[in-house]
Amino acid sequence: MGNGQGAARTVLCVDVGNSDTNLGLFVDGELDATWTVTTTERMTADEARMRMAGLFDMRARDGKDAACDDAVIASVVPGLTDAWVTATRALCGRRPLVVGPGVKTGVRMRYNDPGELGADRVADLVAARAAYEPPFVVVDLGTTTNFEVVDEDGAFVGGIIAPGVKLSAKALADAAAQLAMVDLKAPASVVGKNTREAMQAGVVMGEVALIDGLVDMVQRELGYDVDVIATGSDAAAIAALSQRIARTDEHLTLRGLSMLHALNRK
Repeated sequence: MGNGQGAARTVLCVDVGNSDTNLGLFVDGELDATWTVTTTERMTADEARMRMAGLFDMRARDGKDAACDDAVIASVVPGLTDAWVTATRALCGRRPLVVGPGVKTGVRMRYNDPGELGADRVADLVAARAAYEPPFVVVDLGTTTNFEVVDEDGAFVGGIIAPGVKLSAKALADAAAQLAMVDLKAPASVVGKNTREAMQAGVVMGEVALIDGLVDMVQRELGYDVDVIATGSDAAAIAALSQRIARTDEHLTLRGLSMLHALNRK
């Protein structure tokens, strides 16, 4: 759809996660459309292309520009990366930028091996560093719950990776024959009055306690307080229950991908 020539006016950002794949279309640097599709265990380039074609067809039917000049991909599912690269190349007319080692971030790293950072974590850091004053912690709630710690000098100093709320709920249901999956919402009481409420307390309130407790530990280790920004699919629900999360930023990762594209494409 794009011609691959000159500065990109429309950039498709693709964040391939373990559970969901989030796509955002930026027009002249502004987020103009977002979509979320389920991440499947296997996918061909043709299937990825058909998914994107369907999304752009809907956009065209709404009377909006359905062109795409370039793309940037962050993938934490290596087996799907090539499919999305091939599909976006066909869609945009040029090979997409794939976030990985060697990509310029503009963020100072005090980390043993920045090359091993997940691409989504890198995107979160870039967007948060541009939008918020350090020190801060980004908490990205997805399949895993990722903490990215930026110190008072604005440098990334490390992070934490823990099981996400949905992963915890699934593990609990899979491991215990008498426990079924439950809706992930806060129970009326932390002390559950039935099995469903007890599981909700353990999974949802347990996630809140994990986040608040780890943020407290991070602050003690740094020696000062930090701002806490939450993003990801469960961010709003968990933030409403947390004592430490100060704000939510729904499209932080997609904005970070757009910024990485601007830093690395000529």
